[in-house]
Amino acid sequence: MSKVSSLKITIFTAAVAAVLVLSGSAFAANKGPVVQVRVRGSVDEVLDRLKKTVASGGMMVMGELHQGKVLEMTGLRVKSETVFVGNPTVGKDVFAADPGAGVVLPVRINVFDDGHGNTIVSYVPPSHVLSEFGNPKVTEIARILDGKLQNLVGMLGQ
Repeated sequence: MSKVSSLKITIFTAAVAAVLVLSGSAFAANKGPVVQVRVRGSVDEVLDRLKKTVASGGMMVMGELHQGKVLEMTGLRVKSETVFVGNPTVGKDVFAADPGAGVVLPVRINVFDDGHGNTIVSYVPPSHVLSEFGNPKVTEIARILDGKLQNLVGMLGQ
């Protein structure tokens, strides 16, 4: 990745952080490109709000992964749910430009309890990974998706 691309990602991440903090949400931790936002409510309550917000925002939940339930089989008790969120029309444009985008899309959003009673919503901004494809069309759409995710998670913090 070029220094300019790295700088753009850093600036974008800082901007996302500022918007989320100003919208009443707070970052739980800085985990590199991963955005983590503390939201009020239990994992189940936040997951329910997330699904409703996704649907009202013109996107859809395309799949779910119940990590907490699977991990219970190993003896580990954690509250962690992941949803895969996307929009088939947007996906069509990205996949037409580069079918390899399936490694990133649909976007994975994780909702978990951090073990201290805080519910965290976490995701990696699509532009962080999709910009590596070196396709201007894919990068442009990824930045739009970043904004949609930022708004979505910001609405959960209200």
